[in-house]
Amino acid sequence: MTVQVTVGLDGSPESLAAAVWAAREAVRREVPLHMVHVEEWPVAPAIPYPIAAYDAQRSTGLLRDTAEQLRADHPGLEVTTEQARGRARSLLRAAADESDLMVLGSRGLGGFVGFLAGSVSLAVVRGSHQPVVLVRADGADAPAAPATLGPGAGEIVVGADLRHPDTSVLAFAFLEAARRGARVRVVHGWAPPGPSVYAMVADPGVGETAGGRIASALAELVEPLRRSYPEVKVVEDAVIGAAAVQLLEASVGAELVVVGRRRFPAPRGPHIGHIGHVAHAVIHHCAAPVAVVPFG
Repeated sequence: MTVQVTVGLDGSPESLAAAVWAAREAVRREVPLHMVHVEEWPVAPAIPYPIAAYDAQRSTGLLRDTAEQLRADHPGLEVTTEQARGRARSLLRAAADESDLMVLGSRGLGGFVGFLAGSVSLAVVRGSHQPVVLVRADGADAPAAPATLGPGAGEIVVGADLRHPDTSVLAFAFLEAARRGARVRVVHGWAPPGPSVYAMVADPGVGETAGGRIASALAELVEPLRRSYPEVKVVEDAVIGAAAVQLLEASVGAELVVVGRRRFPAPRGPHIGHIGHVAHAVIHHCAAPVAVVPFG
């Protein structure tokens, strides 16, 4: 694996925003930025060769111009480019696995664009062994600390699942917050069992007791990260309600939202994973950049 941030570029506003975001992230991490453009091959028979050749020249210019702009914006940043030909699904997934972080453009609200459309981008998110960040067209303008790592007032929002406790997703959020001088907000949405709803109406103390247990469990899960990152301020929100809704509400104004994606063990295969309903909702409806971190 190469220590670098990789971004998929297809010329869409979303992918250009992803490139801007990825460059800032590379500066924070003090690593190179690698930009990849995939030319689908073989082309459909209906596409004349001259048009395909023109597209190849266009992608070369796109990579060159974007790289020059990012180098100008971030003096000292090493930017490399790659123009690949083949199946975007496979090539982007391989590129993600060879990097510390993959960044892709996302339309949100129902899909992705360009060569990252639909099943291709979801395949990268679902199959990568490394974290993947999805950036909307306006996502690069999300509130953020300067790329020079000066103290910031931003917030990293991360979802916590007490049913499948795993600290790797939290660890990603805390490390990103430490890099930015940002705060971490850990969100866990929960619902009492059906009969408990009526009990809570009759006796509010029942809800307080259940909520207290949930809050204690969340604090216990977060405590090792507090010790590892004492400089990071933390807010823990254990709130009644659907986890996806709570995360989306908390994401307003956030610098980054972090969700987990469970890996499936063999024999289902190394590139098979599951995007749960919470992560799926956040991916499609969150305005802030979304990091999908594999765990398990």
